[in-house]
Amino acid sequence: MALLAHRLWELKERAGDPSFAEMSSRLGAAASKSSLAAAARGQTLPSWETTWEFVRVLAVGRLGRDERETEREWRAYWEQARSESQPISSTAESVPAGNEPVGNGPAPAARPFRVGRPVILSMVSAVLAGGAGALVTLFSPFDGESAGERAAPHESSTWAEPRDDSVFEGDVTYPDGSTVRRKTHFTKVWRIRNAGTVPWEGRYLTRINDTPCRAPERVAIESTAPGQAVDIAVRVRAAAAPARCKIFWKMTSEDGTPLFAGKKPIFLDVSVE
Repeated sequence: MALLAHRLWELKERAGDPSFAEMSSRLGAAASKSSLAAAARGQTLPSWETTWEFVRVLAVGRLGRDERETEREWRAYWEQARSESQPISSTAESVPAGNEPVGNGPAPAARPFRVGRPVILSMVSAVLAGGAGALVTLFSPFDGESAGERAAPHESSTWAEPRDDSVFEGDVTYPDGSTVRRKTHFTKVWRIRNAGTVPWEGRYLTRINDTPCRAPERVAIESTAPGQAVDIAVRVRAAAAPARCKIFWKMTSEDGTPLFAGKKPIFLDVSVE
C-alpha cells in the first residue's frame, strides 16, 4: 500500500500538484476529495475505482497518457498492493480449546479464591481444637512461600509500546529549485530527526522513481538514537541535457520494506542547465 501511495504522490507532483478538491471538481474525478486524499496517504488500500479516478484525471487528462495502457499499468500496481495487504492466514492466531494462549497479550485474570461454608466451619473447629497454633497453621502461606515473600508487594511497571517516527528538518544542500550544470556531480544532503522511541538500525533511503539525473538505488542511514538528527547524503550526476530532475526517496528497512506509510517521501528538485 505504501508503494502505491508513493506512486500516486509522484503522479500528482508530475501533473502540477493540483489540490484534491481541484481533482474532484474541475478535473472531473468521480471520487470525493477525502477519498482521493485517503488513497494518497497509504494507510488503507483504496478501491480500484478511486485509484483509477485519481490516475485518470492526472495521467490521462493532464499528462496526455494513453488511457488503455495507463489503466493496465496502474491496475497491475493496485493488484500488487492488494496482494501485499492481505493477511497470510486467517486461522494462524486461533487457539485450540483447552490450550494456553500464545503471544504477548495479557494473561487471563485469576479467579478469586472463595471459601465455602463447610470449609469455614472446619477451620473454626480446627482452631477450637488446636488453639492458636492451629490458627497460625491454617493461615500460613501456601506452596512453600515464606511469610516475607507473600507479604512483599508486587513491583509495578509501566510498559509503553515502541513508537517509530521521523521528522524532516530541512535541506542542508541544494534546496528545492536549485540549478546545476549538466553532466556535473553534486551531493544532496537532507537532515531528518528520529522522533520516535525506536533506534534506527539497518535503515536506508531508497529511490522510488527515475529522472534524467542519475542517483544510486539506495544509501545507508547511520545508526540514529531516538531524539537524534542525522544528515543523509546522496551523490547525484546531473543530466547530459537541460532538464528538471525531481527524485523521490523513502526510508526503508534493510529488506526494502517502506517505512512511515503516512508520510510523504522526501525529494531532490533541481533544474539542469
